[in-house]
Amino acid sequence: MRVLLVHGLGRTPASLWGLSRALREAGHEPGFVGYVAAVERFEAIRSRVRRQLVSAAASGAPYAAVGHSLGGLLVRAALADWPSALPLPARLIMLGTPNRSPRLARRLQRFWPYRLAMGEAGQLLARPAFFAELPDLPVPGTVVAGVRGIGGRWSPFGEEPNDGIVALSETRPCEGVPVVEVPAAHAFLMNHPAVRRLVTEALRDTVDARPETR
Repeated sequence: MRVLLVHGLGRTPASLWGLSRALREAGHEPGFVGYVAAVERFEAIRSRVRRQLVSAAASGAPYAAVGHSLGGLLVRAALADWPSALPLPARLIMLGTPNRSPRLARRLQRFWPYRLAMGEAGQLLARPAFFAELPDLPVPGTVVAGVRGIGGRWSPFGEEPNDGIVALSETRPCEGVPVVEVPAAHAFLMNHPAVRRLVTEALRDTVDARPETR
C-alpha cells in the first residue's frame, strides 16, 4: 500500500525516515511531503498535501496517510471537499496530532520566538475557530497519543496525561475514533517501537479488511 507521510511543525521529512523504513519492511511504499512552516502559508502547505493525496488516489491502488502532529491536521484539511470520483485514503493515522486547539499553543502564541519559528500554522493552532472549521474525519482514523509528558502543579497540563506538547484530551478528533496511548514524548513519538508496530498493524488490518482481499 502506498503511504503518504507528513511530518510535524518544526520538523522535516527526515524525522519520519525510521518509520518509513519500518513501512518498507512491512511491504508498503512510503512517500513524503515536506514543508517549512516558519516561512510558508498554511494554505500553500495544505495544497501540496492535497496534490500528493490526489496523485495517490488517481493511481487506483489503495493508499493511506500518516501524519505526525501538524501533519495529521494538514491531511484532515486536505481532504475537505474531496472529489467524489476519487477514492479516499483507506486510513489516516495521526501521531500526537492536536485535533482541538492545544493549550500550549494558546499560551505561547504572543511570544516572538514562537511566532518566528512556527509561522502562520503556529498561530492557527492557537485558534479554536480554526479547529471548528476543519471537516469531520471522512476516513477510518487511528490516533496515537504520547503520555510521557510531565504533569503536576507546575505543568501546563496539570495532572492530565500528555506528551509534553499535546494533552491526551486534545488528540481525539471525534467520538468513535480510537486513541491509543503510548509512553513516548511528542517530538519522538514516531520513533517509539510500539508506535511503529501500531502503525504497521493498523495498515495491515486495513489491507486485510478490503473486500477483494477476503
